[in-house]
Amino acid sequence: MPNGFHRLTKVALVVGASAAMTANTLAAVPCAFEPQGEGRVSAVIDARSVRMEDGREVRLIGIEPAFSEKPDLAPTQALTAMLIGHDVRLTGRDDTPDRYGRQLAFVWRLPDDTLVQRELLFQGLALVSPTVDDKECAAALMAAEGTARDAKRGIWADPTVIKNTESPGDILAGNGRFMLVEGKVLSARQSGAITYLNFGRSWTRDFAVTIPKQALANLAAAGLVPKSLENKRIRVRGFVEARTGPRIEVLRAGQIEILGGK
Repeated sequence: MPNGFHRLTKVALVVGASAAMTANTLAAVPCAFEPQGEGRVSAVIDARSVRMEDGREVRLIGIEPAFSEKPDLAPTQALTAMLIGHDVRLTGRDDTPDRYGRQLAFVWRLPDDTLVQRELLFQGLALVSPTVDDKECAAALMAAEGTARDAKRGIWADPTVIKNTESPGDILAGNGRFMLVEGKVLSARQSGAITYLNFGRSWTRDFAVTIPKQALANLAAAGLVPKSLENKRIRVRGFVEARTGPRIEVLRAGQIEILGGK
């Protein structure tokens, strides 16, 4: 009896240690947040939404759809090939459904535990959303996007994916879409509760970034003081709006990347 007890105790200790190691390993993986359940994917709704066999709709967070004129680029088809009939596990910081009842999560395909968002970025079929506030997770996603860009995979085979601030008409053509825009900041000016990063001298034609007052502290904490961006080349990501000239509103530090060169 004592020997059996000792054997059971040893097994329990080994299992407990193994579980702790697994938890620690997952915690070290970028974007591996709190478990939100598992299930099997039965359908792909769009480029970042799937339906589970139990009826749940899951929205892949951390990415934005990548738009391209090229007919051979089909993010929805890629997602179908990756997930239909596969079991997945879901992680996230908050399991509260969005206003459409969808579960917002990072999706990990089983059994290989592939982070689907990172794979889509790696294939050049998505763009990183600036809503990811965890630094390690955001860095991992940005690295995957950068790898695809350097290799000219997917959308990155098209050199016009990143719009140039010197061509405001091209930016305005993407009104309502999530886009990347690059250029040199001409000036940073405040008007009322809004700070403007101007990339040209014509208010009614040229591209500008708008930063509401409540976002300034968040940017400053990341070392992004608007005045310090003057004469620097930056890349901005966000939704294009038509307000006289084309605009992107910046609310988070992840929307601005400082680039090298003049």
